[in-house]
Amino acid sequence: MSFYDIHTVFWRDWLVLDRRLGKFILSRMVTPILYLVAFGWGLGRGIQMNGGSYLDFIVPGIMAMNAMNISFNSVASPLNMARLYHKTFEEYLIAPIGPASFVIGKILAGAMRGMLSCAVIFLLAHFFGASINISLGFLLVLGLTSLLFGAMGLIAAMLINSHEDMANFSTYFLLPMSFLCATFFSVDTLPSAVRWVIEVLPLTHATYALRMLGTGGEVPGLSLAVLAGYTIALIGAGIWTMMHVRD
Repeated sequence: MSFYDIHTVFWRDWLVLDRRLGKFILSRMVTPILYLVAFGWGLGRGIQMNGGSYLDFIVPGIMAMNAMNISFNSVASPLNMARLYHKTFEEYLIAPIGPASFVIGKILAGAMRGMLSCAVIFLLAHFFGASINISLGFLLVLGLTSLLFGAMGLIAAMLINSHEDMANFSTYFLLPMSFLCATFFSVDTLPSAVRWVIEVLPLTHATYALRMLGTGGEVPGLSLAVLAGYTIALIGAGIWTMMHVRD
């Protein structure tokens, strides 16, 4: 694994993003604005959650959900298309770049997009009147969330062999997490069996940690450990998958 190779892969994706950075930022504003208007100003007006406003409650969840979706799709969709349709993935296979360098470079590029889109949400939330405390712990959790879902996107892109199946993966896995992992409501009232499944999912711990840190609380050790474990495991699985494809 070479830092120069990682930088090469990452820099290529950054140049692609830089050419349409304005469009990327504007497109990432639409969904958060709808959520903030519908749930923050509309449904959530006058609702108190955990001693604060409902808007303050949902913004960390929206940021966690956004980091998941953007990081995953920024890696999965282009790489899957390159492998199956454009046939440009072979350029990486024959390039003198190791599997680990390629995987980490791609995941970092996806995580970068996830973090940029979350920065847009933070600015929008501030405009809507939310009060969120941004700390190093908050950024660490957000970074781990972006990395682990970027890694998940890479694995999906390597293993899924049709555009339709990629869409199905998002429908069956990402969409349920978007709405069930404490994003918009507390899971305490759900049946215990359902709550146990939700507590295993990484987005739940991302939401818990961001919500606690956003109110000025301490870094939740358990959630941080779960996110770090998922990140390491998925990056390792991504490297193994890439090595298998090269072979």
